[in-house]
Formats: sequence, C-alpha cells, structure tokens
Amino acid sequence: MQYVVALADERQFTRAAAVSGVSQSGLSAAIRTLEDELGTALFDRSPRLVRPTDAGLALLPFARSMLTQATAARDAVVQATHRLSGSLRVGAEQCLGFVDVSTLLERFHRRFPQVEVHFEQSGSHDLVARLREGELDLAFVATTEHLGAMSAAELGREPLVLLTPGDHPLAGRGRVDWADLASVPFIDFVPSWGIRPLTDTACASRGVHRRVRFSVGDVHALLDLVRRGLGVAVVPQHVAAKPEAATSAVVAMPVDAPQWVVSVVTSPVGASVASPAPQLLELLELDQPGTVETANVRRNPKGVP
Repeated sequence: MQYVVALADERQFTRAAAVSGVSQSGLSAAIRTLEDELGTALFDRSPRLVRPTDAGLALLPFARSMLTQATAARDAVVQATHRLSGSLRVGAEQCLGFVDVSTLLERFHRRFPQVEVHFEQSGSHDLVARLREGELDLAFVATTEHLGAMSAAELGREPLVLLTPGDHPLAGRGRVDWADLASVPFIDFVPSWGIRPLTDTACASRGVHRRVRFSVGDVHALLDLVRRGLGVAVVPQHVAAKPEAATSAVVAMPVDAPQWVVSVVTSPVGASVASPAPQLLELLELDQPGTVETANVRRNPKGVP
C-alpha cells in the first residue's frame, strides 16, 4: 500500500522508489504482484508519466486509510510502553522533497508527547553550523559540505534544472550549456541555502560568472519572481514540478552539473548527551529503510556524499 500511494503521488517509478526507500525494480515488481493478485492494472505506464487507472483510483483511498491506521496503531503501542521525556532540537531547510518534516514531527509528538520539540527552518549551511556548536540535535539539510565528524545519512538526490519564464529565449532549449548561464539574470537563494554555493561553485569552476539580481529565502518567492519574468533560476527537479511553476519552462542543465543531495545529519555534541534524536531517526527508518543504520555508522570527514 505504501508503494501504491507513493507511485500515485509521484507519477514516476524512479521518484516513487526513492521516496519509499527501495530500488526501482523492487517497487515495480511489488506493484506488478499486487496487480496480478487483484486481476487488474492499477496504473497506466508511459515512458514519461505513470497514472492510476480507474481501479487504482478506487484502491487509493483505502490504501491511504490502511497506512494511516497502521501508523496510528504503532504509535499507540509505543506511547503506551515508552515514557520518553526531555527536549529535541530539530532544524530543516524548506521544501527538501525527500522527507516530510512536518508529518515526521507530528508522528514523533504523538508517540512521545512528553518530549518538548523545538524546530527551526533555516538555510542548510546555518543549520550545519548550529549542529557543530551543539545547538541542534538533528537537521535535514541539502548540502554535503562542512560536515566534519558529524554523522550523515543520505535521504535522496536528484538533478538540478534551469527554470525560466515561459517566453524566455532559453525556454525552448532541451538542455543549456554552461556558457548560456553567463548572459542571463538570475534569481537565487541566499548563500546559506544548500543550492546557492552548489550552483556558484559549479559555475565558477567552469569560468561562468553569474549575475544574481534577486536573493530570496523562500521557495515560493523564487518561483513567483521567475513567473514574473525577472530572471531564471537553478532549482532541484521537484521544485520545478510545483504548481506555482506551471507557467514556467524547465530546461535540463549541462550533463556534468552536480546533483542536489538531501541528508539527515546528527550533531556529535548532541550524541554525547541524553537526546531523543535516535527515536526520531527510528520513525524516519519506518518510511525510508536503511536510514538509521547509515546515520549510526557513516562518518563524512571530507564532506562528500
């Protein structure tokens, strides 16, 4: 049921598999097995998009209900048998895509109501600095830089794309070259956001000097400025798929462009004191198998994925 819901929401096997924490072949095989069991196709498959059939649409509300009930049942058992207390300090950058932080915190609060949760939203680099100083226990970030001895578990990665106004000269291109980016005004996020230094470094290393006219700290503000024709923007692929970007054009970046990587990072300072961070990671593990194990054992001394 989790795979059915993920595929119906994401409309793409690759993305649905990443969200579910399984291989694409594993998710595809599970869907086919379910279709064989039910005796009907649940999804219409095409090279570019996957859509639920009428049977799939009929199943979908029951699938969501089953997942909700299963989650509530697990949470009720944990709440009845555990009396965790203390405080948990969590940070996240906006619109990460690979993790629904609000839902995760809601589930954590339902399981452990006696834990006082403190949450802040900020740029990834600011969050990493606060982790390093022990001011946060855990953060969801979109950077692999400056992690030092902190434990990091990758939640997912996706390509960067160029978002342009619909009538922009680059809008009709299948893919841009690096040189194309030197001649256009940019809208970008403030430097503390993960994607800003990623794009700056990629351009600078290829001799491209970008003109950033607008710096924002909000995804929807960036999409609005692009829509109004004030510049182009480099964004993660899922941001370009937001409804607010529907009138904008999406153009592929050069083939050697870096990928956008989302990770959960835990503080080495917070790990040495009594912190409920492991319990939050356990909840994350239910949705993305392998995350907790990776977070516990992998160190990232050179800041690379």
